[in-house]
Amino acid sequence: MECGGPLAKSCWLLLLLLLLPPPPSHNHQGQALRQITPTQVQEQDRGIQDPPAVHLSNGPGQEPVSIMIFNLTKITKASSSFEFRTWDPEGVLFYGDTNPKDDWFVLGLREGRPEIQLHNPWAQLTVGAGPRLDDGKWHQVEVKILGDSVVLEVDKEKVLHLRQVAGPLAKKPQPVMRIALGGLLFPASNLRLPLVPALDACLRRDSWLDPQAQISVSAPTGLRNCTVESQPGIFFPPGTHAEFSLQDIPQPHVEPWAFSVNLGLQLAAGSGHLLALGTPENPSWLSLQLQDQKVVLSYGSGPGLDLPLVLGLPLQLKLNVSKVLLSQGPKKILALPPGGLDSLLRLWAHPQGRLFLGTLPGEASSASFCLDGLWAQDQRLDMDRALSRSQDIWTHSCPQSPGNATNTTH
Repeated sequence: MECGGPLAKSCWLLLLLLLLPPPPSHNHQGQALRQITPTQVQEQDRGIQDPPAVHLSNGPGQEPVSIMIFNLTKITKASSSFEFRTWDPEGVLFYGDTNPKDDWFVLGLREGRPEIQLHNPWAQLTVGAGPRLDDGKWHQVEVKILGDSVVLEVDKEKVLHLRQVAGPLAKKPQPVMRIALGGLLFPASNLRLPLVPALDACLRRDSWLDPQAQISVSAPTGLRNCTVESQPGIFFPPGTHAEFSLQDIPQPHVEPWAFSVNLGLQLAAGSGHLLALGTPENPSWLSLQLQDQKVVLSYGSGPGLDLPLVLGLPLQLKLNVSKVLLSQGPKKILALPPGGLDSLLRLWAHPQGRLFLGTLPGEASSASFCLDGLWAQDQRLDMDRALSRSQDIWTHSCPQSPGNATNTTH
């Protein structure tokens, strides 16, 4: 556009108006409307459509959190996909079968990596592949049946292609397939390679086979709320407990006799037992209690000794034939029972000798705490291998802050 002559002033005003940004749009009430990008629309739509993530653990056993049943004669899509996140290196993501005796499939984690176990008329095998996935991040997984092959993809990368291991789903002798999330539908001893089924993990955006072929689905029974941000660790909400048989954990040194337990305390609140050595009938031969941000060491009927608690530093309990030493960083307290520790040492020969964690039987406790690790004799203990534990314990994760430690269950 050229501007000249007597209309030059009007022409330049017109150009200036054209360069100005457009005024905000308004609704019929005169309120400005915010412009939304296509990406924001997709995120909003996805947020509305997605159901909440499901926690895959029902507690210490192998019970699945949900079971789906499909009519294979109506299957038109032989693939399933989902996203999951976990800090747990071992457990079952899902199990499927048409017959638990001779036609079943398991996808799980071992040492953080995907593992497939399958048993059917075409093949019986166990194989692991792919990267470690126990990093707390969301990972996308897809399992496909392509002709006689099973294909596993992780984060859109093919990590496993098993050939001559499958047949058409619609031609199975049994026309019904069950898919179980986070557990097994037969004894864990029936697996080809032993695996601890319980998996502390969250699962979302899942699609299983062909929805039109689904006959039924049970409501998820996961115990945890997956909206809480987590970090690696072990979390004991108030009132929870676990116990190990002293025969099942690393044994004391013999000459000279010595035993140690280390706890990496990251979060702690309330009052109640943290740890105890004893039997089910007398669970506190020796104990550590949380009281007002202090750890109180008690032995038998003697007076308790307290140590100010510093979160983030390992708490170490050491026993030998004559003394008990509790330390955290440079701070230490020492107990010297007059009669020595003979009765405590005999606990290891007692068939009911136990290491207790958290609330003791019959105790009303408000204590909650997060451990970034638990060691006996410098060897890490796995909560999945405890003799017994509360269902609400987070076996491989903790809330990221004390404020998130409440309202963590459904």
